[in-house]
Amino acid sequence: MKKTSHWLYDLLISKGLSDTMAMYINVIALCILLVLALLIVDMLSRKILRKVSSAIAVASKTRLDDLFIDNRVPRRVGHLIPFTIAYLTVPYIFQDFPEIQKVAIIFLQLLAIVLILRIARAFLNSLKSYFKTKPRLKDKPIDSYIQVFMIFAWFVGVFLALAVITKINILTFLAGLGTISAVIILVFRDTILGFVASIQVATNDIVRIGDWITFEKYGADGDVVEINLATVKVQNFDKTITTIPTYALISDSFKNWRGMNDSDGRRIKRALYIKQDSIKFLTPEDIQKLKKITLISQYITHQQEKIESSNASLGIVDDVINGRNLTNIGVFRKYMETYVEHHTAINKDMMIMTRQLAPTSQGIPLEVYCFSSDKRWQNYEYIMADIFDHFLASISYFDLTLFELPSTGVYIAEK
Repeated sequence: MKKTSHWLYDLLISKGLSDTMAMYINVIALCILLVLALLIVDMLSRKILRKVSSAIAVASKTRLDDLFIDNRVPRRVGHLIPFTIAYLTVPYIFQDFPEIQKVAIIFLQLLAIVLILRIARAFLNSLKSYFKTKPRLKDKPIDSYIQVFMIFAWFVGVFLALAVITKINILTFLAGLGTISAVIILVFRDTILGFVASIQVATNDIVRIGDWITFEKYGADGDVVEINLATVKVQNFDKTITTIPTYALISDSFKNWRGMNDSDGRRIKRALYIKQDSIKFLTPEDIQKLKKITLISQYITHQQEKIESSNASLGIVDDVINGRNLTNIGVFRKYMETYVEHHTAINKDMMIMTRQLAPTSQGIPLEVYCFSSDKRWQNYEYIMADIFDHFLASISYFDLTLFELPSTGVYIAEK
């Protein structure tokens, strides 16, 4: 090989050129020939690898090889062939110029590191796209894991490059990094925290892509669209994007609505506030009037019989205070519960309850607690409004008044 690289040099010497001139002309000519040869080899190797990989992709049923082609993995691998030729040839081309030879070898070693990093990035991007096509991995933070591997690869590449430039043994170089580890941790604090958080988020299944979360601290209320190493992107319902630090998902409190989406219904929990001075015992005339309401007619009859029997056993007749009596708020509470139980949009297999809460300065709360069968937001709001529209319109039949500031009227609170 040494003799071959000097054929032009020998020819020029034989023609009478000086030794120095012949040496420079020889090395320039060899460099030009090498560049042309490398360009031809690179083009041929890329075309051959592309055709071979395309044929394999067509014959294969898996999607992974198609993604390798889309991310140009075969093309980047094809660069290794001309690089290997260059690395083996350069020492002979510059054998008469030792200093240039050393610089050229260092340059090629650095080029090798960059080339391997580009191949690694294309390979990891292919894996990322492939994993995202898997249904069981769609809601996992794949981007975070790929970013971690890529950061690690860049770290290794930078360390190798520095070791090549400084000509220090790589093991000795890595051992010296312990002295600057504190600086590295300080600079990459968010990255380290994000990496740890992303592992915990995935392991504990805290958040998935597609989950509806509410994070008041960051003003987020919408669907998770992306989980990265450092951030989680949430598309709010007003179509704005909120970015949340990944580590905030394990250090702060937020609400994930996945449990509601996975359940058979969406909770309705809302109260009507009744003015206390409108509550009263029912008179026989009131009872007869309320018996005309089909939903509670049987209930009133049954309760009246029980009350009369109980009062008679105690010897109480026509005594409002000492005996048991029906009240308008109690009958209305039963009416609310029965109405909800018969509503077609309410899930009958989940809890249905109407309860009276502790008195407040706004009155006596009567709370409805149930679950709508339809969990879609728009339909859910319609169902809840439909139920309470009816209650607001029917409460006057029970001689009850709803609280409203500053005096009478309506006050509805949701918890």
